[in-house]
Amino acid sequence: MYKSGFVSVVGRPNVGKSTLLNRILKEKISITSNKAQTTRNKITMIYSDDRGQIVFLDTPGIQSPRNKLGDYMLKTSESSLEGVDVVVMVVDMSDYLGAKDKMILEAMEKLAKDVPAILVINKVDTAPRDEVLPIIARFSEMGIFKDIVPVSALKDENIEHLIDTIFDYLKEGPQYYPEDMITDQPEKFIVSEIIREKALFNLHEEVPHGVAVSIDRMRPYDDKDMLDLQATIYVERDSHKGIIIGKGGQMLKRIGMEARKEIEAFLDSPVNLQLWVKVSKNWREKAEKVKAFGYRTD
Repeated sequence: MYKSGFVSVVGRPNVGKSTLLNRILKEKISITSNKAQTTRNKITMIYSDDRGQIVFLDTPGIQSPRNKLGDYMLKTSESSLEGVDVVVMVVDMSDYLGAKDKMILEAMEKLAKDVPAILVINKVDTAPRDEVLPIIARFSEMGIFKDIVPVSALKDENIEHLIDTIFDYLKEGPQYYPEDMITDQPEKFIVSEIIREKALFNLHEEVPHGVAVSIDRMRPYDDKDMLDLQATIYVERDSHKGIIIGKGGQMLKRIGMEARKEIEAFLDSPVNLQLWVKVSKNWREKAEKVKAFGYRTD
């Protein structure tokens, strides 16, 4: 029997949702970092094998919105729970349940009446094994989850068991995407996210939240086997522009070099990457700017 279905992956920021999905697919589709708001869009990621097809929806970490971008991210996360076949909530080894966790658990409790819910405890490699059991027991007592699966996305531990568990709760269904397809996101989107990821890794804490990337040109040269790629990194303040460029342009050069290397591997092509930095003041507060940078719910 061929099984298929849509699986929403939710959780508060920084619990490792994107790292987990990249590990399942054995390809890097969602960018990762240790900073909040890394994932801003709902990203469709497709796992296929002989048993069937799992269509994962990687969502922004659920948190209270502070601006128009935050409103978009919350709506995106909430919409990903509509019409899915399984919901996976990801937590880490923290024994503290904050307001964000409780908000998600309340939503999960309502959903679990109609949709199977699976809890994934990620980052089990960061603590002794005897600390995992009390966390499992704590969530088990809530009566929300059909299954609880401890994993380490970073160390690739128990990932196959998680895939098996998800298939257990999927029903017979069609093949939604070609079996060699792993995302429905266009190449331009993934390229822009790679550039944003390198900025996240290299910039100071106050800058990354206000970074957006626009791909201005992406096309092959007529006279050589190389891609012409031009992109603009947008920030909210003039002072942030200076930080991204860096002394003598060194920071921008570092971001560009790291991004180019990964983009070339992703596209399997040499790339001539040119980056610019521009200021779009307080763009996260302006709905039209948020939409212009590709964060749309319509």
